[in-house]
Amino acid sequence: MRLFPFTKKREIFSETDKNRLVQAIRVAERLTSGEIRLFVENRCSYVDPIDRAREAFTSLGMEKTKQRNGVLVYVALKDHQFAILGDQGIHDRVGNDFWQKEATLLRSHFQGNRIIEGIEECIREIGESLRTHFPHEAGDANELPDDIVFNI
Repeated sequence: MRLFPFTKKREIFSETDKNRLVQAIRVAERLTSGEIRLFVENRCSYVDPIDRAREAFTSLGMEKTKQRNGVLVYVALKDHQFAILGDQGIHDRVGNDFWQKEATLLRSHFQGNRIIEGIEECIREIGESLRTHFPHEAGDANELPDDIVFNI
């Protein structure tokens, strides 16, 4: 129970930021059969954020995409932790170096307190990789929602 129940809970991202990130996902997915999800929470209850990302990945059904080409960007804001998790199909094509490059990109943006810009750029680069390895073909459907998942 909160001491002052009438106080409004502060949103993590503004509506503008949310719209900007959802738009980044839609643009990134436009020319690919791949799927990108963004999962944001305040705290990571696991020692290793990749373990939490795996749990979120499964709970969102991301392993069920037709070509196993889903990518989850997981961010725990208050704990300053994140993870990027790609399903087997995309991981087999891009390898560990790609994920390390994206993690470095996110880390540098986060250290400069440019969180939205970092997530947006990471999504864009993941989308480019998905387009290269999983170009959009006739009959491809958007298998997963593009909205941001908040666990607050």
